[in-house]
Amino acid sequence: MTTVSDQSLQNKSQRGFAPLAIARIKGAQRANQLAIYLIYAAIFAFMVFGTIASIKTFHDNQLLYQLFYNLPYALVALTIPITVYDALVIYRYRLNQPSMIAMTIGVSTIILLGGLLFADTAWLGLSCWLGVAFLFKVSFKRFFNFLEADKEADVVKEA
Repeated sequence: MTTVSDQSLQNKSQRGFAPLAIARIKGAQRANQLAIYLIYAAIFAFMVFGTIASIKTFHDNQLLYQLFYNLPYALVALTIPITVYDALVIYRYRLNQPSMIAMTIGVSTIILLGGLLFADTAWLGLSCWLGVAFLFKVSFKRFFNFLEADKEADVVKEA
């Protein structure tokens, strides 16, 4: 059931994108920003706990070693479901080429699973997932720049 406010929103499409679609894309952009913050936190945790663990006094501290070794993996692994959701939104609204989305998600997944199954390590696969979030950030930025250019063109036409 649509309400009056929903009907007024449906009439204000931008470049063929319904307001609900734009709201969903903005939500995915916010989720992607969270993924990027988690990546920054992983890098920061790796540097801080690695530096502290390398100090001679803390060489035998198991907690610092586990934080240095596992926390960055866990933080990057938390970004995987977020980036998969972003990929589905980007694919649904065709914000990027489908082959590019399939390649980034596919290669990252294959390298992660291959490393876990055959090399007993996840560092290379998780490093691939770092790049996925930043690629999607660029896709969202390009889309919203596209919409802003449309608004500016409408302002020029009215003047």
